[in-house]
Amino acid sequence: MYDFTLLREEIKSNLPSKRYEHTLGVSYTACALAMAHQEDIYKAQLAGLLHDCAKAYKGEELIKLCLKHGIKLTDSAIAASQVVHAIYGAYLAEQKYNIKDEDILNAVRYHTTGRSDMSKLEKIVYIADYIEPLRNQVSNLNEIRELAFKDLDLCMYTILKQTVDYLSEHTSNIDEDTISALLFYKEKANDR
Repeated sequence: MYDFTLLREEIKSNLPSKRYEHTLGVSYTACALAMAHQEDIYKAQLAGLLHDCAKAYKGEELIKLCLKHGIKLTDSAIAASQVVHAIYGAYLAEQKYNIKDEDILNAVRYHTTGRSDMSKLEKIVYIADYIEPLRNQVSNLNEIRELAFKDLDLCMYTILKQTVDYLSEHTSNIDEDTISALLFYKEKANDR
């Protein structure tokens, strides 16, 4: 079992204060969603605390760190560089924080892009990152928050669609995992 007090202090010392507050919000929200959806609360709290553990690193530095440690990056991840912190974060979670649970590592790894057929924990952390209490960027956030506690798959589709629509308007760089996730959860939503 992890000492969450020590982990929070470690995370706090490595992040700007606003990012740390966001991290606490994601961890809290992930725990609430885990309770609502019968997922392991301990794992949700841990993944939430670690999801942005590499956020202190920026752009080219992150790419160099990935290359240094043999972490393969797709062309789409390099082009959509805002997702690389999650890839390196999974590496840090394993190497620095000694996390061996593949589900927690994947929750950290895919919290920005999503992917097809995510585990329940992965979906919880992805959604928690989008809806945590300090977030307020989208107009229908209250509806998404409500949906998150009712239907994880439909919530994934809603968030992914909004994300891809936004990115399509503002950039040409959308990670291939995000497109794959959107198509997967769209099909699940259409099957209902």
